[in-house]
Amino acid sequence: MFDRMNLQVLANHARAAAENMGYTLQRTAHSAFVKETEDFTVMLLNRKGETFAVPMDLGATWYVGLTFGRAIDQIADYKPGDVGFTNDTYAAHVATHTPDTVLWKPVFYDGEIIAWTGGHIHNTDMGGAVPASLSRALTEIHQEGIRFPPMKIVNEGVFDEQILKIMTANVRKPDLNLGDIKALVGALNTGERKILAMVEKFGKDAFLEGVEQLLDHSEAQARDILRSMPDGTWEFIDYADEDSVEANPCRLKLTLTISGDAAVLDFTGSDPQLGSSLNVPSGGDPRHSILLVAIYYILYTLNPKILLNTGLTRPFTCIAPHGSVLNPVSPAAVGMRSLTCARLRSLIFGGFAQAVPDRLPAAPAGNNCIVNVMTTDERNGQRMISAVNPVCGGGGGMPHRDGTNGSGADAAYLKNTPIEITETETPIEFVRYGLATDTGGPGRWRGGLATRMAFRVFSPDSRITARNRDRSRFRPWGMLGGRAAGLSDMHLNPGREDCQRLGNIDTAVLQPGDVLDIVSAGGGGRGDPLEREPWRVAQDVARGYVSVAAAAREYGVVIADGAVDEAATATLRGTFPPPVQPFHYGAERDAYEAQWTRDAYDLLTEILSGLPIHWRFFAKTEIFRRMDRRAGPGGVAEAFAEVRKRFPEMPEPGARLPEAAE
Repeated sequence: MFDRMNLQVLANHARAAAENMGYTLQRTAHSAFVKETEDFTVMLLNRKGETFAVPMDLGATWYVGLTFGRAIDQIADYKPGDVGFTNDTYAAHVATHTPDTVLWKPVFYDGEIIAWTGGHIHNTDMGGAVPASLSRALTEIHQEGIRFPPMKIVNEGVFDEQILKIMTANVRKPDLNLGDIKALVGALNTGERKILAMVEKFGKDAFLEGVEQLLDHSEAQARDILRSMPDGTWEFIDYADEDSVEANPCRLKLTLTISGDAAVLDFTGSDPQLGSSLNVPSGGDPRHSILLVAIYYILYTLNPKILLNTGLTRPFTCIAPHGSVLNPVSPAAVGMRSLTCARLRSLIFGGFAQAVPDRLPAAPAGNNCIVNVMTTDERNGQRMISAVNPVCGGGGGMPHRDGTNGSGADAAYLKNTPIEITETETPIEFVRYGLATDTGGPGRWRGGLATRMAFRVFSPDSRITARNRDRSRFRPWGMLGGRAAGLSDMHLNPGREDCQRLGNIDTAVLQPGDVLDIVSAGGGGRGDPLEREPWRVAQDVARGYVSVAAAAREYGVVIADGAVDEAATATLRGTFPPPVQPFHYGAERDAYEAQWTRDAYDLLTEILSGLPIHWRFFAKTEIFRRMDRRAGPGGVAEAFAEVRKRFPEMPEPGARLPEAAE
């Protein structure tokens, strides 16, 4: 058994090995989205396929607790040099949407598999109905591109050319897909060499035992954090703006229970699986990494020395009802699961913020818009597709500092691609890229500012996908007196007579000279804005973060000729009402919940859960259509009575309904 010091030595070796894998992939990948934006993962896995090491500074932070076991078990007879792969969401729940191609490789020692190396790359395109394969408007997974169930893509060191031919015949940029996949195989080979080096250094038995100790140690660290929190049960609710083309909100509900060194995250009361692609394919796994992403952020915030591996997931149990938006049934579309996961993070932050309010930030922006452009390069006449810079929002105000500008918990791992590289590889012209004034939520600690990006196209019929557009209706919330942040938005040709507000639309066709302008949401504020020192507000004004008008309106600070007017500030601050506690959601959500009260949603959930899965989203949509001038559970009962009358074929629900006039 390793003592504490030698276990840390092993952890350092494992992390270094994973980082070497990350550098191999980053430096040999073909697409800008992998080599620049870094939407990829690499990891070391134990014999059961559980993650025991990941990089700290490279790639996505979503998959710390990912388990490959279900995918590994679907392939028989592994041999040295083999590589398995899949991008089929429902086959093993290791790939979480079709563009994510997941690969894994066995590591043999003395004829025995002692570990695995694994990872994923986000392909620029996997075919399907739209360029880049992702749109909230898609309704079934078959529209989201070609899928491969778990199979070998490399047999004893030789790529399966038949599989590659099938893939390249079905995707829009086959050279990028093949280049990135081969780069990931190279990264897996790097990890294999590093694991074998560790085995030689520590010995096989010590290595195998040490890997299990790493998982146990991480579990113990997570349980220590939970024990530092009070026992109790808390509820929190958050919304994605739109569930489908019907544009009804998608509601997520959390009931968090902490008891000693364990926690249960019960998502009962969240919406049924949707008719759009915002579904999160967890497979009902009570510790699926995609449900626990926010937990990794929380644990690491509270203990930056925590080991990042699957052991972190052991103290947590998730309940995601079958057929819900967080546990959909095939063939539900799942391509935009990252949007819902962003809201899931805010949801879980809100639950834990009630348990330990002095230790956690306000809501991050909750949207990380990824823009893909398919256009014709006028220089050579070739049709091309490329991912351009992510438009990420601000982080929430922290307990002791402002939120991060332009980058928060939603997509902090996504790197900015230099403008020069994007304009060289993609025939577009950036006209704006920077921070947006007055978008951070006001607070003692201000929320981080939103990002704003605008670019011009030059070729006819340039097709744009802007996935993960959200928070244009419901603001990122502030807490402890802090206020909600600015909304996101998207416009075509701003400032021109033909300007169009696109909102959360994620596909558009641009013509020569058209400009697309996107602004993300900001991060929520934390603490009473009147407690923010006037000199900080003046500094924000000088930096362009806050306007003079907003300084007075939100902070009660009067700026005259670039300086604080102390007397006028004191007078103005004396007129402000008490701050909203404990959370400030914004007027938009307050108005919505005046109609859709918690009792109304409880009844809706009861009705829908009593119907077969394939009826639930239909029934929800029909009830929403009939809620004009109605409110509360009585309104829901009346609306559902009309639905039942209009559609007598609907099965009898299990809900006991109140009187319609209640």
